[in-house]
Amino acid sequence: QVQLVESGGGLVQAGDSLRLSCAASGRTVSSRTMAWFRQAPEKEREFVASISWSGVSTYYADSVKGRFTISRDNAKNTVYLQMNSLKPEDTSVYSCAASIGEYSHGYYTRPYEYAYWGQGTQVTVSS
Repeated sequence: QVQLVESGGGLVQAGDSLRLSCAASGRTVSSRTMAWFRQAPEKEREFVASISWSGVSTYYADSVKGRFTISRDNAKNTVYLQMNSLKPEDTSVYSCAASIGEYSHGYYTRPYEYAYWGQGTQVTVSS
């Protein structure tokens, strides 16, 4: 089994930056695609970004392209999301996830493609 724990959320002003971390334990996730999703109140969970097992390929939702960067350190079994130029519409609970597939391309944008989930960290952006 894999356990995922997010950290780094908080309250910031528009234009500020935050760096989220997702620490995995129990088993390595180095063979799996890792992703960040977010869910705001009264809205569906949406894909934010993903990164392939090797870190070579990354994918982003249009709403965050150019502002967010996903990265991973497999030696530390940790995934990061650097968020710059934050906007009020980025306010959400951010969760990390590890894919069902292994040694793959990293292009998994649907929740059903992921096997393990963290409990989320709150990001609030004021105007």
